[in-house]
Amino acid sequence: MTSRQRVSHVDTAWLRMDRPENLMQIVGVMIFAGRIDAERFKRTVARRLLRYRRFQQIAVHDTDGAWWVDDPDFDIDIHVRHSLLPAPCGQHQLQKFVAEAASAPLNPARPRWEFNLVELADGNSALVVRIHHAIADGIALIGVMNSLTDERIDAPEDGDPRPTRHAAAAELTEQGNAFWHLILEPLTGLAQTAISVGGNLWGQYLGLRSAPGTIGDYARVAHAVAQEIGKLALLPADSTTRFKGKPCTVKRVAWSTPISLAEIKACGQALGCTVNDTLLSAVAGALRAYLVAKGDPVAAAEIRVMVPVNLRARGEVDDLGNRFGLVALELPIGIENPLARLHATRARMETVKGSYQAMLTFALLGAAGMAPSFVEEQLLKLLAGKTTAVMTNVPGSQQARYFAGSKIEQQLVWVPQTGDIGLGVSILSYNGRVQFGVITDKGMVDDPQNIVERFAGEFEKLLWMTLLLPADLLVDPAAVEGHLASLASR
Repeated sequence: MTSRQRVSHVDTAWLRMDRPENLMQIVGVMIFAGRIDAERFKRTVARRLLRYRRFQQIAVHDTDGAWWVDDPDFDIDIHVRHSLLPAPCGQHQLQKFVAEAASAPLNPARPRWEFNLVELADGNSALVVRIHHAIADGIALIGVMNSLTDERIDAPEDGDPRPTRHAAAAELTEQGNAFWHLILEPLTGLAQTAISVGGNLWGQYLGLRSAPGTIGDYARVAHAVAQEIGKLALLPADSTTRFKGKPCTVKRVAWSTPISLAEIKACGQALGCTVNDTLLSAVAGALRAYLVAKGDPVAAAEIRVMVPVNLRARGEVDDLGNRFGLVALELPIGIENPLARLHATRARMETVKGSYQAMLTFALLGAAGMAPSFVEEQLLKLLAGKTTAVMTNVPGSQQARYFAGSKIEQQLVWVPQTGDIGLGVSILSYNGRVQFGVITDKGMVDDPQNIVERFAGEFEKLLWMTLLLPADLLVDPAAVEGHLASLASR
């Protein structure tokens, strides 16, 4: 085994994106039923997580690029901690703790990850996870977290001796990311010819996957980056709202009460839409309702969110590192009618599914990781300046899982925002339920709980329409408005 491993150009780009106001770390929360055994928890992490060598490595830079090197002084106690918060430690105090963790940088002199156990006042425990994005993306980390957990409460401590694909992670490989249904096989002729940057940047992407250190001709790649940045520059800016601005270094975090995934599926089917369309429409409604409550104008407003799309080929779900691109989706927050907003969201989702933005942004990040930092800085400014939020859907296991003998009741996760983006939105499904979470910049939104509390209400509007209106009206938002106006006039 070599003493060091080259950091891929895409992962190098994520290493260099760290800013005090937006740190490149994935933040997650697990809430357990009852008190977890802290010593057993640490043993489980030590035995299972450290099978992945990356979690014992430091990223270092020299004149030849960035490298993963083993930490000669690795100590599990530096990374697995146990915090006692001031009483009473309820959800509000936990949210504050998570926000403070999201605002604190991970030590670059150590492997950049941390697990922190917290005891709650209701007798339960919580786990706050921080992992630098350069280590892995969300799809890979789902596989990692599944390797730490079990399907039953009485599973042996050692678990499976090999970090293989677990059932939930294997399901992700089949479904793409189980939200956008956009597995893009990188070897298809269509994909190879769809993007042409300085010759064939998609072909260079294939080279990045097989031999990260062999892509040469820096000048050609830099020229290609400049060309594609010019194309992205034509993307119009989205609406100006209080969600946009100059971020500070203080975060706020909030999450909703879980709602039934079965209800969401049934509602979406009745309305002729997917679960994804229904959830996105509810998100747009919650953001709209928050702005309206603040007295802000929302007529015809739209906000653009950047959405990660899985680009892993089949069988790569266990690989660490980053294998995703980004697509831009406009949320129609200016539409008041919930059904009309749902139909508009569905139409935009169809457009996104047919685009090649994800492949393009992945290739650009790889090229930017090779270029000087100022080139990457300009790319981030371009993307962030036209974007209000980063939004992810994390498809967790649809059966309950157990960590060190304790049942996981809730799970939440947020990916980092880049540039001046100050809003992160997360939709997470787990054990038959869905939760909506928000991370915000304090200077833009100091009260994100007032956003997440509106999520269930926006879904319920669609649910009540499904239950109370004639089926033939549900396909036509204008007809619904006319029907409601007629009822009101009687």
